[in-house]
Amino acid sequence: MGLPGSGKTTVFNALTGAHADTGGFSGGRAAPNMGVVKVPDERLDRLSELFHPRKTTPADVTYVDVAIPAGATREGTINPDVLALVRNADALLHVARAFDAAAEGPPDPWRDVEALDLEFTIADLMVIEKRLEKLRTSGRHGTPAEREANAQEEALLARLEPELSAGRPLRAVALSDEDELRLRGYRFLTQKPVLVVLNIDEGQLAGASELEAAGRVRYAQPQTDVAALGGKIEAELAQLSEADAALFMEDLGIAEPSRGRVIRLTYELLGLFSFFTAGDDECRAWTLRRGATSVDAAAAVHSDLARGFIRAEVVTYDDLIACGSMAEARKRGLLRSEGKTYAVRDGDVIEVLFNVAR
Repeated sequence: MGLPGSGKTTVFNALTGAHADTGGFSGGRAAPNMGVVKVPDERLDRLSELFHPRKTTPADVTYVDVAIPAGATREGTINPDVLALVRNADALLHVARAFDAAAEGPPDPWRDVEALDLEFTIADLMVIEKRLEKLRTSGRHGTPAEREANAQEEALLARLEPELSAGRPLRAVALSDEDELRLRGYRFLTQKPVLVVLNIDEGQLAGASELEAAGRVRYAQPQTDVAALGGKIEAELAQLSEADAALFMEDLGIAEPSRGRVIRLTYELLGLFSFFTAGDDECRAWTLRRGATSVDAAAAVHSDLARGFIRAEVVTYDDLIACGSMAEARKRGLLRSEGKTYAVRDGDVIEVLFNVAR
């Protein structure tokens, strides 16, 4: 997402390799641009080199390109349908213009970020005020259990209301697991993780890391990060072959495309990590949330594996690469058996043993 002129659709094209139209307001589209992106992971590439599988499947992230109308943050007129698209996202990638554009005036990316943040804060505050009004009337009815649940919800929302009124996003408010559960259905905008992407031009590439560092200091909130990306250049790179892209990057003095790093940051902001299954048939990266167990990993592969779970055979990626094979990892005692409560770690290579009769 981003304000008009931020280059958000150019960044969308850079991340997804798409050819979505850029220039002009895109809010009149019948549907937003959408693209599925493979999460770059060198570990999966190494596993494929080791096992020579018939198929290699990386993890993925879906990006949705949401247009914010010009003037909406000044007038409070963001279309409810647009807000609904943003509410349905798991995380927000906020593109802010940091490049010069004569038609747009000098860039002020943090002014733009703060303007949209304020709009989202007001939208969340309106939701809370409306819900509190209902809870303070009809919430007093129902069974004792319903009244108790309503009272707890009312107390929580009443605690959050002044935080939002003071301009503090909900992602910066300490919440218990029970609080998180009560709020899940609201999908509050200011509770979502945010990656601010400073859209820079070629002349700013050398100072990208300094822009990011200064941005992290300025936007010091939980579940946020800042990345600088040359959207126009990265969009061009995304359309080139690997060989041509390498030559282009060499001319520009770029070590690697920034798009891969932005994709990984998106993945990390969502609290996600990858575990792997590896064999002659397929090497695949699977997505889990931090804190997931071996049964959750089994369910990610197939629900039957979770239902009939016996145990998981686990080896770390580093140990497997060092050993060169599962057989050697087992021989060295590095392939271990784990039960249902094992907390899966990033990079674990897992084989699930299960009972098909269950």
